[in-house]
Amino acid sequence: MKFVSIIMGSKSDYEVVYEAAKILNEFGAPYEMIVSSAHRSPARTAKYVADAEKKGAQVFICAAGMAAHLAGAVAANTTKPVLGVPLGGSALSGVDALYSTVQMPAGIPVATLAIGKAGAKNAAYLAVQILALSDEVLSSKLKVDRAAKAEALKKDSEQIEVLLED
Repeated sequence: MKFVSIIMGSKSDYEVVYEAAKILNEFGAPYEMIVSSAHRSPARTAKYVADAEKKGAQVFICAAGMAAHLAGAVAANTTKPVLGVPLGGSALSGVDALYSTVQMPAGIPVATLAIGKAGAKNAAYLAVQILALSDEVLSSKLKVDRAAKAEALKKDSEQIEVLLED
């Protein structure tokens, strides 16, 4: 079964990472979620990546703060797409995590999203888009979702336009 793997660096990251899980649930995209650390459990992380690939993981979402080497550690152990979500909470408000996630050596890419919840949400959308390359049902759901977002924006605009006319 094809699925998305979500790995967070610590349990305290769950509140942010759950935003990705909610979106995957909305699309009916299968996923599994674990806590594993590039620094505190590197062997566990590498083993999990290998095992997840064997089970059908097609894309990895990795969320970590501060030194944030999790996405890079996962990317070093797979050729599947790795989506990195830097997390805030440090003295540098996540900028340290952003730099750690985005600055990868050539040939070991990590697609890096925004810091925090917005990044977690977009990682989920991007994961669904990746799965949709070979899944017409997910592709159709993405199109419906985009159309609904456009319609909601149009309604918001109409409300503002009415307010400006008064």
